[in-house]
Amino acid sequence: MSVVHGREEVNGFFYFTQLLQDGFGFSPLQAGLGFLPMTLVNFAVALAVPRLSARLSNGILLATGTALTLAGMAWLSRIGALDAYLADVALPMILVGAGQGLAFGPLTNAGVAGVDSADAGAASGLVNTAHQLGMALGLGILVALSANAGGALDRPAAVTDHVGAALTGSAILLVLALAVVLTVIVPAARQSTAGPGTSSDKHTQHPVTDPKVEA
Repeated sequence: MSVVHGREEVNGFFYFTQLLQDGFGFSPLQAGLGFLPMTLVNFAVALAVPRLSARLSNGILLATGTALTLAGMAWLSRIGALDAYLADVALPMILVGAGQGLAFGPLTNAGVAGVDSADAGAASGLVNTAHQLGMALGLGILVALSANAGGALDRPAAVTDHVGAALTGSAILLVLALAVVLTVIVPAARQSTAGPGTSSDKHTQHPVTDPKVEA
């Protein structure tokens, strides 16, 4: 799971920048500003996670965040050369930002769940290491998947086709991530809730939000 979400962090920056500059003709400054819908929503949702965790379980938050990220990525993967930034890029970016902001804290919680307090630092470091590995591994996979996409087209159609192929790969990886959440993490959380001497994870876990806004 950490590896998959690490993939989405780096492919967001790498491929969205290509899309905005080479596909839509944005300047570097305009491309940077083009990330604002995603990053602002990411930040706002991440700040709300501690309050949401008082009402919803860690597993539900993680599943919802992953599903939102998947929806936004699948939407973006359909991008075309004649599409408009606001309707076809900014809106799905908002979904991606909301999903990532919602998922990262619960993802860290899931990574350190059941770990003794003395080992919590090492476990958290291992989760962060998985993020970094996911960035390198995921970018390599997506570059290979999209290498030949759009080769016979002229710009900007070639760029949008290339980026669309890469984001389709990202969406597939997120489908796998969501399947892991629903079949492994959510049932494990329910089982721990039903165990003797335990209480619901929504009352015992407090999501660790990353101070950095990640895309």
